[in-house]
Amino acid sequence: MIVLVLTSVPPGLRGDLSRWLLEIAPGVFTGKVSRRVREHLWRRVRFGVLQGGSAVMVVTDRGREQGCEILTAGAGRWTAADFEGLTLMVRPRPGTR
Repeated sequence: MIVLVLTSVPPGLRGDLSRWLLEIAPGVFTGKVSRRVREHLWRRVRFGVLQGGSAVMVVTDRGREQGCEILTAGAGRWTAADFEGLTLMVRPRPGTR
């Protein structure tokens, strides 16, 4: 299962994702897809956020302590950082983009 949150992305990207995932709120998508489809969708998202948007995707991963993997892409984004096996989100410094 995945959860994908998009901010300031082209409307076409949201429409494209709605073919595979359920949009439960504006810019928030969820669904259960194969690994191959998930990787394909993430490549499309990374290309789509190049126009100034951002994206965060949470993917189920039983091999991790928290049970999920967090991927980020885009401008001024929070990033996922590993601290001794625990994934934490690092906020960008004020004034940096």
